Amino acid sequence: MQIEQRGVDTIPEAERTSGPRDLVSILLGSNLCLGVIVFGWLPVSFGLGLWPAVTSVLAGTVVGVIATAPLALISLRTATNLSTSSGAFFGVRGRLVGSIVGLLLSLGYTALTLWIGGDVMLGTLSRLFGVPTGAFAHTLVYVLLAGCTVVAAVFGYRLLLRLSRALAIGMTLLLALGIVAYAGDFTAAPPPDTPYLLGSFWPTWLLSAVAAGLSGPIAFITLLGDYTRYVSPERHSPRTVWRATCVGLFAGLLVPQLFGTFTALAARAGLDYAGPLVETAAPWYLVPLLIAASAGSVGNAGLMLYSMGLDLDAIIPRATRATSTLVVAAVATAFVFAGHFAWDAQSAMTSFVLLLTAIGTPWAVITLMGHIGCGGAYDREALQVYNRRAKGGIYWYRAGWEPRATLAWAVGAAVGLAAVSTPLYEGPLLLVTGGVDCSFILSGLVGGGVYTALTLNSRAAFPRPDEAAASPAPETPAPGTPAPEAPAPETAAS
Repeated sequence: MQIEQRGVDTIPEAERTSGPRDLVSILLGSNLCLGVIVFGWLPVSFGLGLWPAVTSVLAGTVVGVIATAPLALISLRTATNLSTSSGAFFGVRGRLVGSIVGLLLSLGYTALTLWIGGDVMLGTLSRLFGVPTGAFAHTLVYVLLAGCTVVAAVFGYRLLLRLSRALAIGMTLLLALGIVAYAGDFTAAPPPDTPYLLGSFWPTWLLSAVAAGLSGPIAFITLLGDYTRYVSPERHSPRTVWRATCVGLFAGLLVPQLFGTFTALAARAGLDYAGPLVETAAPWYLVPLLIAASAGSVGNAGLMLYSMGLDLDAIIPRATRATSTLVVAAVATAFVFAGHFAWDAQSAMTSFVLLLTAIGTPWAVITLMGHIGCGGAYDREALQVYNRRAKGGIYWYRAGWEPRATLAWAVGAAVGLAAVSTPLYEGPLLLVTGGVDCSFILSGLVGGGVYTALTLNSRAAFPRPDEAAASPAPETPAPGTPAPEAPAPETAAS
């Protein structure tokens, strides 16, 4: 087993040996963790009982999977990650929009996974062995989890795939044991100290559908390509890959989130999840809970950190993927400490997912529209122009930016932010929407609508490889410019 050498460069056909089953394994195994389970607690913390919580999570997840699963097909064609692939529509420099959105999404979810996993680990160790739960103990646990996560992320895709396969089986068994462990305390009613967060049922239900249900698939808008770039389109059809992505997302998100709702109601976890989860656990379930908190967190955060490394590598081409991963790991760990010592859990989580959903949705919509517009045909070499510090190619547009796509994304994101409702911020458009958070719908519709209007009857917005002869070829770096550095050899024995 060696450290993965690939960054955001094009994956050769000989290395594209994964298949649809691997997609299901990685989407299922990596998500059976407390970082996803905790989203099932959100509806309960909003004041919803069992069936309102389940229906809101289910509705949001269905809509989210339908909207995001087709993104997996883009990297199937381009053999690189999604943010780099979006350069076909945003420009080879404009694709930095996708890299930054992906970096922020992965950063937040990595920190969240390490934070909740560390809190449950320490709480369990305290019940089992009387370990103190002060600031020093939290620091040690967070650093330990982060260190294990860095190892998995630096080794890269192959190790993470193996880990996900094991977690898909192991975590399923641990969650099944958890149903038995908490069944005796289960009640369908929400905790008595949790009134509707937004004052009435339907606004709170819609908030839950977005914050708990929709946010899960949206978190993958830049991640899906990290896996499908290793799937060969010569051996697996787009329909098969799409089906596998849908199955992986549905199972990987619904199973842990519904487990979170069940345990939150059983533990009466209204204002906090980790504490009541540990306190009400049956003694015989403490060891399985400790394993779930540690192994599951490493699997999920490892994939998120891996994606962060790719996004930073795309932003700073000189950096190797391993170096980028170490940098973002330090930043994510800092966010973990902020989440524990400085932020209110519910407010921070809700605000984070709603704001990033508003920003990321129009980018995903425009990228999908571009994929349809070009008929899934890409010039793989032209997509790598920025990484090679060159110029030109069919995706160069204006100085490497496609103004229409960038403007459409900016307008859609601005409208989404103006329509969002969070515990920390409320947008001015809530006066028009009656206080209901419509940020996801409005940002996608406006971003897509503006892009449609700007590119109507314009073939230049969707260039194809067969038109490359009419476009200037990529230029080599100017004299005196250092040549792109070859990736430093990174190998390690298993």
